[in-house]
Amino acid sequence: MPDTPDILRYKPPKRLKAAGIVAAGVAVAVVAFGLVGRGLAARQSEDWTQAEAVPVVQIINLAGRGQAPSLVLPGAVQAFNSAPIYAQVTGYVLKWYVDIGTPVKAGQLLAEIDPRPYQAALNQASGALARDSANLAEAKLDLGRYQALAAQNAISSQQLSAQKTTAVADSGVVAVDKANIDSARINLGYTRIVAPFDGTITSRSIDIGNYVAVGNGSGTPLFTVSDRSKLRIYVRVPQTYSAQVVPGMTAAFTVPEYPGRVFTATVQASSNAVDTTTGSVLVQLQADNTSGALKPGDYAQVHFDLHGNPSALQVPSSALMFRDSGMAVATVGAAGRVAIKRVAIAHDFGSMVEIAYGLGPQDRVINNPPDSLRSGDHVQVANAEPAQGTPKGH
Repeated sequence: MPDTPDILRYKPPKRLKAAGIVAAGVAVAVVAFGLVGRGLAARQSEDWTQAEAVPVVQIINLAGRGQAPSLVLPGAVQAFNSAPIYAQVTGYVLKWYVDIGTPVKAGQLLAEIDPRPYQAALNQASGALARDSANLAEAKLDLGRYQALAAQNAISSQQLSAQKTTAVADSGVVAVDKANIDSARINLGYTRIVAPFDGTITSRSIDIGNYVAVGNGSGTPLFTVSDRSKLRIYVRVPQTYSAQVVPGMTAAFTVPEYPGRVFTATVQASSNAVDTTTGSVLVQLQADNTSGALKPGDYAQVHFDLHGNPSALQVPSSALMFRDSGMAVATVGAAGRVAIKRVAIAHDFGSMVEIAYGLGPQDRVINNPPDSLRSGDHVQVANAEPAQGTPKGH
């Protein structure tokens, strides 16, 4: 069979094979590049997610240590002496002489109760004394005669003994009469109601014609006299600070009716006993009030300047963490790892607390730590901020 002509025989292009090889290589490169790009994107996404999962915290600089602030507590102002005056005899009010706000002196007459019944009782007791004194004098005279007769054996010893008994009995009657006179004189004096000391009338509850009875201290007093020249201020100091508030200490106080005006008082005494109900110690201060500006019953805010340890570390209350084991704070180490440290609070000043132990000046304390924070957690530290200034009062 004759050979097939060359025109009918298939001849592939000379560079087709090379082009196919190049195309396959390009496809493999594209696929590889895509896989590598996706892997890099996934890695970047994972790194970003991990970075976002690490909390960012602010650090408190403990280098600045504040002085102990003043302690501000409510106080009750009372008159140095205050006496509610009750009736000590029963009767009708004849007249009263002073009203509220009137300054009075010791012994000054405030009111009178009708004295006539008590004057009559005094006159009656005086008459009984005169009568019984005469009987006693006669009995003593008879006793003298009986003794003379008995010396001569003119009367029996029984008669002499009876006369002695009569004289002794009459003497006892005279003593009772004298006591009755004293009682009647005292009751007559009680019809004059007088001031017990220098002061000011702060209450009056009687009027002319009112019937008053002997007071037992549970009813309304006729008058109240208060000595306002000096005042007592009673403050309940929390047990934590009671050791720093001692007699002789000076304190400043303010009252609402004089905004911006500051008064001074001195600690006079302390109960030295903790009230189990309030956990506080009652402290008494004394203030001079010769100007009369202050009033008994005032509400006062008393400022005590505490002399705490100036080197003690203080942190904001916002840095505290309440854990089952007690009070704690979170600190950050050099590697950004969290360490939870248990601390003890020496004094609580409100926005700031003084740490007794558990922290050192080199510790980096986290402010506003999240409740989920645990020891060993990794955190990012923002720029450190200094501890806030110690507040002026609590």
